[in-house]
Amino acid sequence: MGSASLISYRIWLPADCKRFSIGSSCHWIRVTSALGYRKLQVKDKSIRAKTTMAHGHSSERGEGEGISRAFLSKFPYTPPPWATYLHPIPSHFYSLGHLPTPIHQWNLPGLPTNTEVWIKRDDLSGMQLSGNKVRKLEFLMADAKAQGADCVITIGGIQSNHCRATAVAARYLNLDCYLILRTTRAQVDEDPGLTGNLLVERMVGANIELVSKEEYARVGSVALGKLLEERLLKEGRKPYVIPVGGSNSLGTWGYIEAMREIEQQVQEKKVPGITFFDDIVVACGSGGSIAGLSLGSYLSNLKAKVHAFAVCDDPDYFYDYTQGLLDGLNAGLNSRDLVNIINAKGLGYAMSTAEELKCVTEIAETTGIILDPVYSGKAIYQMLKDIMENPSKWGGRRILFIHTGGLLGMFDKVQQLQPLIGKWQRLKVDESMFQADGIGKMF
Repeated sequence: MGSASLISYRIWLPADCKRFSIGSSCHWIRVTSALGYRKLQVKDKSIRAKTTMAHGHSSERGEGEGISRAFLSKFPYTPPPWATYLHPIPSHFYSLGHLPTPIHQWNLPGLPTNTEVWIKRDDLSGMQLSGNKVRKLEFLMADAKAQGADCVITIGGIQSNHCRATAVAARYLNLDCYLILRTTRAQVDEDPGLTGNLLVERMVGANIELVSKEEYARVGSVALGKLLEERLLKEGRKPYVIPVGGSNSLGTWGYIEAMREIEQQVQEKKVPGITFFDDIVVACGSGGSIAGLSLGSYLSNLKAKVHAFAVCDDPDYFYDYTQGLLDGLNAGLNSRDLVNIINAKGLGYAMSTAEELKCVTEIAETTGIILDPVYSGKAIYQMLKDIMENPSKWGGRRILFIHTGGLLGMFDKVQQLQPLIGKWQRLKVDESMFQADGIGKMF
């Protein structure tokens, strides 16, 4: 050993790093600064440094390697330090998303003086454009596997982003998937087609079970899931039921983790010039994301006010539903103290007004960001409307908008979008023009 040369490794230790190990030796350390680099010297180039963070994300790096989560791997889970009093705490999670997702400034037109909008790109979380749903599924799928399930059941609208994400995650983890999809009475007995999310779901082999909107309203999502669960049990299967949107107390941990991610991005100066956000804005369709965001913001150092724009049901419903999720974690907090819920459903769930779609197309043309029409599109439309009507309320604020994904839902709005999108014409080519021989011929 005495003749071995020393090799220096620059190892990044997050603020909540609890253990640092090399090979079989393990050293418990105390991190005295919020962030920082520590230098490690080892005598064998083949030795790899391993850090175990409090959230359970293990990272290995050799010389010149970056820190990353091993995709589709299972990890033990430890909550953020500020969330350790919550109960129950998940034991494991699967790494399904490409995280962390970036944050960047969003130059929306017509903002009041000194108002800044930034955007967190959870639409870039991977897994076939799964958006915010993948964060919840990291915990839900780990629980399904731990319980010995051989298939999963979930439920949603005919263009449900959550159902599509669940279908992909299930296939990644070698589980069959059954999707109860809500459609119109006229179409419930017909092949649902291959538009948008349906194309991905059916390509990955999901089993589609159609119900009418009237049946859904009469029976309810919980009873419908139970009905299919009982059928599969009789067939000898081992199903695991995931609720609408993945929004139960276990799924809520996905956005508790997202708040830790945002907090770390701010602390580590991954968002240049940003040390805080005044407000966090997000669409709300099932309640799990807003429960995790609002709880995480309150408990962490961020302390940003969370505004949730409800795209279905009404604010009172979501205050009550979110309260149930918080109670399921023994948080001991009142949902009405944590989040401001605003009605943004317009004509109804997944139904778009011309004004909403015009807003979505104008934002795409001016900023390059494409918002889905069901969630983030409705949320940004109502947020900008409120900003225009109440400029003093938002003036001087620094706002973080959470883009929850859902791009495939745009394909269901093609007919409505067609009149709003132009900029095309036939290129005039003179008949006297001919291609030079041997230059760029394709056929």
